[in-house]
Amino acid sequence: MKSLGSIRRSFAPWTDPDAKPYISFRNVTKRFGDFTAVDNLNLDIYHREFFALLGASGCGKSTLLRMLAGFEQPTEGEIILDGQNMAGTPPYRRPVNMMFQSYALFPHMSVEKNIAFGLRQDGMPKPEIEERVKQMLKLVKLEQFAGRKPSQLSGGQRQRVALARSLAKRPKVLLLDEPLGALDKKLREETQFELMDLQQELGLTFVVVTHDQEEAMTMADRIAVMSAGHVIQVATPAEIYEEPKSRFVAEFIGDVNVFNGTCKGVVDGKCEIAGDDGLTIRIQSADVPPTGTKAGFAIRPEKMRISAGPPADSTVNAISGEIWDIGYLGDMTVFYVKLESGKVVKTSQLNAARTVDDPFGYEQQVWVSFAEDAGVILKD
Repeated sequence: MKSLGSIRRSFAPWTDPDAKPYISFRNVTKRFGDFTAVDNLNLDIYHREFFALLGASGCGKSTLLRMLAGFEQPTEGEIILDGQNMAGTPPYRRPVNMMFQSYALFPHMSVEKNIAFGLRQDGMPKPEIEERVKQMLKLVKLEQFAGRKPSQLSGGQRQRVALARSLAKRPKVLLLDEPLGALDKKLREETQFELMDLQQELGLTFVVVTHDQEEAMTMADRIAVMSAGHVIQVATPAEIYEEPKSRFVAEFIGDVNVFNGTCKGVVDGKCEIAGDDGLTIRIQSADVPPTGTKAGFAIRPEKMRISAGPPADSTVNAISGEIWDIGYLGDMTVFYVKLESGKVVKTSQLNAARTVDDPFGYEQQVWVSFAEDAGVILKD
């Protein structure tokens, strides 16, 4: 059985035509004066899904989250949550809670009082508050820090306090706006997996806004890639990475090399693209552009091979060039190869061994090659 990437969990209600979305944005538009932040957007999110809204600053992802939370109202369209139209429902009456990037903890309150604050506001009896706070502290592994103030905690600990406070009211949906942006790289990576485990343990729906591709790829069941108020593609992380449906998604997610050219048609069962860089690319693809039309070809650096001579396998695509730059990253080495046309392509090679026989050097003539099924055709 072949799959695009490893499968984190057997959870895919979006593939079931009978599954009912838990959250639906229906023809939602949001304008701020003359500026359109979200433009006639349609999107479905399912119960217990970890869903990521991914895009550059100003693409509309935070506006979408704020409309779901009730802090903004759509100019047009509907937002449906668990079968109920959210129009006119104030934030405090929605079954959602939002965790902000700044965490917004009360500096004069202890950890346990920060967590209990919303419960006290709702008038929950004191014994129940104490029990709920105890549960939340255990959940985020902060029992021994209950009496400390936020200033006495690390960034990761403050993040977990904010998370516990958001979960204390047991919302149906937890909204996270750039939740890990203030953490250092190592702690951010650890916290990503903690959030994933916590979400599955609680069985809640998480919707996270982020501009960090790696964060979205690690945590989310599905990702919506956004640009200029539109959703460009919604798919699993593996599908987004391996089968981008547009040039924008291919170039936005990860590193990619794009060859532009003209489709020559199907030759010996393979689609051929005459590249503008002098390379005729043979591709295994069921989705072939019309002959004579412009087309692009996208391939990830790790799917390209670099060698001192032409590859022995005649079925692979290959082109010669000169090593322009080298980057040693520890786990892998990145090579920038300048082709005869002047185009520079990026390849990466896993450093599986500690030493390398005859390593490549600057200005060395090499061959770059890739298999016929290593990349995808781009039509726009």
